[in-house]
Amino acid sequence: MSSGVSTSTDKNIVDRSRSHRNKAVSKAVRATRERLQSNANGSQVFDRDMLAMHVTAVLQAAAVTPLVVTLVTAIGVYINPDAHLFAWALLMLCLHSVNVLVARRASRVEIGAGDIAKWRRRFIVGQVLVGCGWASFALQGCNTCGGDSFYFYKGAVLLFAVSYTAMSNFMLRQSMLYGFMPMVLALLSLALTSGQVLDIGLTAMCAMAVVFFHYIADRLYHSNLTLISYQSEKDDLIAELEVANSMSDEARRRAEEANLAKSRFLASMSHELRTPLNAILGFSEVMSSEVLGPLANPTYKEYAGDIHRSGQHLLNLINEILDLSRIEAGRYDLTEDALSLLEVAEDCIGMVQLRARAKNITIRDQFERHLPPIWADEKSMRQVILNLLSNAVKFTPQGGEILVKVGWTAGGGQYVAIKDNGPGIPEEEIPVVLSAFGQGSIAIKSAEQGTGLGLPIVQAILAKHDGQFILRSKLREGTEAIAILPSTRVLQSVPAVADAPSIERRRKSFA
Repeated sequence: MSSGVSTSTDKNIVDRSRSHRNKAVSKAVRATRERLQSNANGSQVFDRDMLAMHVTAVLQAAAVTPLVVTLVTAIGVYINPDAHLFAWALLMLCLHSVNVLVARRASRVEIGAGDIAKWRRRFIVGQVLVGCGWASFALQGCNTCGGDSFYFYKGAVLLFAVSYTAMSNFMLRQSMLYGFMPMVLALLSLALTSGQVLDIGLTAMCAMAVVFFHYIADRLYHSNLTLISYQSEKDDLIAELEVANSMSDEARRRAEEANLAKSRFLASMSHELRTPLNAILGFSEVMSSEVLGPLANPTYKEYAGDIHRSGQHLLNLINEILDLSRIEAGRYDLTEDALSLLEVAEDCIGMVQLRARAKNITIRDQFERHLPPIWADEKSMRQVILNLLSNAVKFTPQGGEILVKVGWTAGGGQYVAIKDNGPGIPEEEIPVVLSAFGQGSIAIKSAEQGTGLGLPIVQAILAKHDGQFILRSKLREGTEAIAILPSTRVLQSVPAVADAPSIERRRKSFA
């Protein structure tokens, strides 16, 4: 009793969890589609990832800016020995330290969805401060320098600063424009104040460099955003695949357990059902044949015959279900031996001949004689032919005809074909009648309905023999069922090998 309760509980668990798991999978798919559809206006999904990558880049390149500032200061002091460059270098190092400290703090805390904008503003303010440092460098002058060497030095340093900042901070959008706006404004004020062509040219060149590198940084940002979206898609699909695999494994495990439980149930119930059925069949046959004396009421004799026929039908149904369950469970073993397909077909025709005569049906045979034996299970092959003949007799109308053929196939195998001139089967219903418990519309309307297991059993038995089953039918033209055994099942006759003494005598006679 407890096992039944656990089984029902197990089924409830499977049915209820399946919907929840499907919801989780569909939710993952929707999230993936939203990320794939994110563009420049809807890229907030990956803002946290981009901000984390910017923090990592700042921390990894923390030592590069001090080296650049030191190198720029050394070259500047060589060109213009002025103490202002040392003050500028100290200012740049302090501003850079502020940015590094902010990045280090951001790396130690968990940035939530609501804190992304706040941290982005902090980093942009830090870039603006660094830009103010570069603006102070742009305002540097050299009264003792001759020629245009200092302008060339300052322009080269500013262009390097713009390009370096664009490459290192492209994951922080708008940092280029905000960061170098003070530098452009400082150069513009210097050009307007001095009115020199070199200052105007340097201002225009740096402004164009800021716009150009801002465009490059924006392209790099979108490219990196696309790569992150692809990575996210891959991760989501892998997670979805793992969920689907786990669901499939669980479903397969439960299906195997259910199939094993079904096989055990059928195996245990076969004895419990067959024992009372055999008693019912035996006693009903004794009563209908009046072995122990005549029945006083003729109606009782008719009832006894009905009981016997119903019990026989139920026993056949149990046998077919057990056969199909053994085949599906892979426990249908073949007892193979050499047999004649012609003899098996003739025996089966004799077994259904009485039923065919009751309906005035003619059974004709068309056999190819002298067929070699085949290697097969005689009981199984007899069941195949009997099932096909029984179906033909069942659906052939009064006065119809059934043709049974046995012969060679084109590939060297042997076949049994049974053709009737019954109502036939619509072509769209052939897959239905070949499935377990499947019945066509003609069979449903027939007075002699079957179980729908005969043809699936025939298919399975032939598959166990590496054979093939073909069903051809047209409405109002009849049906032809063909059971084919491969050439590997045909036993070709081999001449007997002479024994050793006869071979020795024949050798001496030739000598």
